[in-house]
Amino acid sequence: MRAARRDTPKSLLTRLLAGLAALVGLVVVGALCPAAALAQAPGAQATGLHIGDGRLLEGNGNDFVMRGVNHAHTWYPGETQSLADVKALGANTVRVVLSDGHRWSENSPEDVAAVVGQCKANRLICVLEVHDTTGYGEDAAAGTLDHAADYWIGLKDVLAGEEDYVVVNIGNEPWGNTDPAGWTEPTIAAIGKLRAAGFQHTIMVDAPNWGQDWQGVMRANARSVYDADPTGNLIFSIHMYSVYDTAQEITDYLNAFVDAGLPILIGEFGGPADQWGDPDEDTMMATAEQLGLGYLAWSWSGNTDPVLDLALDFDPGRLSSWGERIFHGADGIARTSKEATVFGGGPDDTRAPTTPGTPAASAVTDDSVTLGWSAATDDVGVAGYDVVRVGDGGESEVAASVTNTVTVTGLTAGTTYTFAVYARDAAGNRSARSATVDVTTDEGGGTPGATCSVGYRVVGEWPGGFQGEIAVRNTGTAPIGPWTLAFAFADGQTITNMWGGTPAQDAGTVSVTPASYTATIPAGGTVTLGFTAGKGGANTAPAAFSLDGTACVTT
Repeated sequence: MRAARRDTPKSLLTRLLAGLAALVGLVVVGALCPAAALAQAPGAQATGLHIGDGRLLEGNGNDFVMRGVNHAHTWYPGETQSLADVKALGANTVRVVLSDGHRWSENSPEDVAAVVGQCKANRLICVLEVHDTTGYGEDAAAGTLDHAADYWIGLKDVLAGEEDYVVVNIGNEPWGNTDPAGWTEPTIAAIGKLRAAGFQHTIMVDAPNWGQDWQGVMRANARSVYDADPTGNLIFSIHMYSVYDTAQEITDYLNAFVDAGLPILIGEFGGPADQWGDPDEDTMMATAEQLGLGYLAWSWSGNTDPVLDLALDFDPGRLSSWGERIFHGADGIARTSKEATVFGGGPDDTRAPTTPGTPAASAVTDDSVTLGWSAATDDVGVAGYDVVRVGDGGESEVAASVTNTVTVTGLTAGTTYTFAVYARDAAGNRSARSATVDVTTDEGGGTPGATCSVGYRVVGEWPGGFQGEIAVRNTGTAPIGPWTLAFAFADGQTITNMWGGTPAQDAGTVSVTPASYTATIPAGGTVTLGFTAGKGGANTAPAAFSLDGTACVTT
């Protein structure tokens, strides 16, 4: 992970040895999946969230697939509104950063009880993790899994009876790149210590190699670690960042666990490129959806490296391009998240929501349209809406939303489309389809006369370089896209890496085209571009910006 308030050490050797991980994987498949290996059934005393047949299940036996984010509570204890905000965007889970006191200020039992209460009030499953273990063996400041286990035991009175709502993640990324084979025995010992203390919760364990397991230690030893848990209520967590920059690496790793009947989820992942590589978040999310595995994006807000902030300054109304990708993109949270049935949408909930109102079209361009409709109602609660295109005797889903409005993009100019909407509840009940609306997109390409404002800031500087951020806001009444942003540096600054867009630079003149997930800027919406650049002694901000050839207001 790229942690809040500090940079996570990474080695350039990681990139050089990424291929070795794949070779290790070929060797360890036999260890992961011996001929007689079957997923261990949950113990007779299992309650609440538990493991069955290699899957995370609720107490009623329903499959539960985590769709959520990480939140840095221990460093930002005043940002408790964040739990409600991520829920409003469709998440069903939040992974909460805590400290056992080894490295940061210890989160007290009262504080942890309040966090669990807020998760439940917001109908979120709560994954609690101790962060002090991060990078043990390589980072001298890191704590041990044994110390983390003692912290959890000190919270037993707070956590007892919360097995339906809480997963205990013993320690974050509890081993660095130094002798990662040392991870196995302390992990088994910590699990045993918690079980001996009477914990029945599902326990989550993170991989070594700063969570990325690029040397295959967790993959090779997963079966022995799993079998050491007498309850069988254990789930493995892989963290996917720059090591996982190809589809093959991602699918091989996740499928190895699924094929072995061992439970796994992506406990952290990032998408924006950095100096170590460009993670393939599209494959991570698509594969998780295909295999029915959970994912928890890093992280809501407050990172030292703000490229990984899903929301800017903890403001849910200012999602970054990374946040838009996670919440509203393909295989994202809004489209795939289902609320835990323990909050009321259980197997006894068989009543579907009412039919949504007929969608109305607005802000029609050559390649997009905004649809709005009257909200549906439900006896428990509407979880979201699915927008479909109707035609040729069938239908196909084109968008999903947790509110009663959505912008459909990627359309063809001068084409007539027919759209309709379904409502769904947390139990998976789906309403009847709404009446349809026909929309004909405009002729021609692009959006003429775009109205925009641009905010530019330097996030941080160092000798010879800096990190910058450009927030492009559509102040008009129609979506903009695809777009081209132009500006010029005055002091010889040179962009070396960008996320959210693709730069082309000629001397001081820069032209930026969007990434797939920033290609459309909704009316009133903002996309955020981040970049690193080289510089000399001066670092004057660009004086002017234009979008599609039209000057923007500089803020």
